Amino acid sequence: MLPMPVIGVSQRRLEGGAKVTGTARFTADLKLPGLAHARLLLSPHAAARIERVDLEQARRAPGVLAAVSGADLPELDLAGPEQPLARQLVFFAGQPVVAVVAETEAAAADAIELVDVEYEPLPSAIDPLEAIAVSAPTVLDRGGVGLDDAGAHGVTGGGEAAAERAPNVTAQVRFAEGDAAAALNSSSVVVQRRYVIPAVHQGFIETHQAIARPEPDGSLTIWTATQGIFLTRTTVARQLGEPVSRIRVVPMTVGGGFGGKVCLIEPLVALLARLVERPVQLALTRSEEFAMGRGGPGAVIDLELGADREGVLTGLRARVVFDNGAGPGGIGGLAGLFLAGTYRLTAYEVTALDAATNKTPVAAYRAPGAPHCYFALESAMDELADRLGQDRIDLRLRNAVREGDRRPDGQQWPRIGLVDCLEAARRHPLYTKPAAQHEGVGLAVGGWGGGREPAAAGCRVEPDGSLLLHVGSVDISGTDTTLAMIAAETFGVALERVRVESGDTATAPYAGMAGGSKIIYTVGPAVQQAAAEARRQLLDIAAEELEAAVEDLVIEDGQVRVAGVPGRALGIGHLAHLGAQFGGRYAPVLGQGRHVVTKQSPMFTVHLARVGVDRETGEWRLTSYAAIQDVGKALNPPEVAGQVHGGAAQGLGRALGEELAWDAEGQLRTASFVDYSLPTIDQVPEIGVELLEIPSPLGPFGAKGVGEPPAVPGPAAVANAIQAACGIRLTELPAQFTQLVRSMG
Repeated sequence: MLPMPVIGVSQRRLEGGAKVTGTARFTADLKLPGLAHARLLLSPHAAARIERVDLEQARRAPGVLAAVSGADLPELDLAGPEQPLARQLVFFAGQPVVAVVAETEAAAADAIELVDVEYEPLPSAIDPLEAIAVSAPTVLDRGGVGLDDAGAHGVTGGGEAAAERAPNVTAQVRFAEGDAAAALNSSSVVVQRRYVIPAVHQGFIETHQAIARPEPDGSLTIWTATQGIFLTRTTVARQLGEPVSRIRVVPMTVGGGFGGKVCLIEPLVALLARLVERPVQLALTRSEEFAMGRGGPGAVIDLELGADREGVLTGLRARVVFDNGAGPGGIGGLAGLFLAGTYRLTAYEVTALDAATNKTPVAAYRAPGAPHCYFALESAMDELADRLGQDRIDLRLRNAVREGDRRPDGQQWPRIGLVDCLEAARRHPLYTKPAAQHEGVGLAVGGWGGGREPAAAGCRVEPDGSLLLHVGSVDISGTDTTLAMIAAETFGVALERVRVESGDTATAPYAGMAGGSKIIYTVGPAVQQAAAEARRQLLDIAAEELEAAVEDLVIEDGQVRVAGVPGRALGIGHLAHLGAQFGGRYAPVLGQGRHVVTKQSPMFTVHLARVGVDRETGEWRLTSYAAIQDVGKALNPPEVAGQVHGGAAQGLGRALGEELAWDAEGQLRTASFVDYSLPTIDQVPEIGVELLEIPSPLGPFGAKGVGEPPAVPGPAAVANAIQAACGIRLTELPAQFTQLVRSMG
């Protein structure tokens, strides 16, 4: 009898019990001997020169171990906004200027109030379109190389970089094919609009927290809730000018990340720990999190899209300006793939600019850049269908890219599920059910290429018959459970016989950050290899002990058996023990896997929204919602559906009210959950999830990434539903009542 399958069957999350019972250890739960606490003073100005810093009263306060400004820290080869504490200049309101370390957090908080700083305000650039003008105040003191994790999110290159650009344009790339201007001029119908998508915050429950401890040999140990221990180690080492071997990063349970928790406060905490020669903890307050935490960028997109009378797309022209705050950005290259690669186009021109402004620098947030581009593209596709008098799904199916089509980055599309998702949407009850009065149904496509990164894993067979799986990835979304499932299925044991150990940077095999929808796609194959190698080693031992050929052996019920010969069997644990004992004649059973993914398995999804609009008040309500997604293979179906559900809710947040809003002076006006409107349970209806399985030839058991695509189509699906309900085309997010009222006149 073959063992029961593990893959494709609902499995409980391995860490679920600890989280629901409160026994999971977060950074705040770690109490090291001699632990000191830090507090920060943030700049109130968007751009200013630091004239004077008076720390004397703070240094004399009870319990204070140190009070420092940027001038008191080692001089690091970093751009101004990257400095652990500002030196001479500040670049955004919220930039750390002073740190106080004290015996208790309360003492540090009291002392920080005693710091006196004098600033000379400087001209600032807040609006991204004004910032990219040649005459705008220069934001950064020097250029940057882009987001450290841009590659992790699937930036594949391609396009033509601009030789010259304005001072506040940190990167500019152009994707072009054919003559877009001529194609648009000859089109029967052209949609031309500007779309505005504001910056948003990841909205995680746990703020940034980290602990650093100097070690006797001069190295540093850092405990932090990071999405990627090796990227954090690299970033800390780079910023401090240290070899990576001198930095040890220990992962803690992450209370939400979504792209925003890689490395932010860790270099500063490390410097403070060395300064006071004690472990130091820093935990941001919620207002500090909003002010200095790296949210997702805003964007302004000017787009023209044309078609002939039959609904065949003719040309597209777009300019995308990503507002990256006081940082270099780095996701502009994704715009060409999203805007010009989703539908077949004979001519297109897409220019993407990364603009620096005097606002908080940005990081990734679930599918960085994709919600912006698809909000513009899918809104334009719907409007084009209306003007042509065609069904919205028919128009998309007529033009959807398919396997073998050339992408804007020069690669070819592999087998993708875009057409399959659209056809499933056309059959879906939410789409086919007639709309009531003042009700509209909208849909939108979303896509994501997926990150790529090498990975390694280890699999040890224990003398009790269990498997110890050793990985270097961070479990945020249940990935440890899925990796354990892959190992169990590959080796041939039940899931409960697999334990996952996620080590730190000193002991773990390499794995990339948990981002870009790539952990299962990149680490999973390494786990498969490790488990398969451990199985091979065990069967080699069993073949000799049972005096049978390897090909005649099977693993079932915790034993290795000779097929068709009852009674000839040895336990997995017994066989493993033979390689872990005094005088043993077999090598230990330890499988290792190393894998590198060089190609993407792109993911597509289609979302459907049904909206009711009150034409007198402008109030609108989302009444039903569905997400259809190609996942390759649902390894743990409930967890896959949960990822789709969560991502869809986050995407809807952009339509329902999420917005990081700064005033003209660069002051953040949405710095608390009172002002920053996360979607509430009464706003988000039950989300229907339909999983399509179009296997990837590269992912483990055919799996593709899951987490990013569902966060993409929501804003466009809602905007299209509102237009269908009341005839108002929304081009700016979030979709507030006042916008509808103003549009209705």
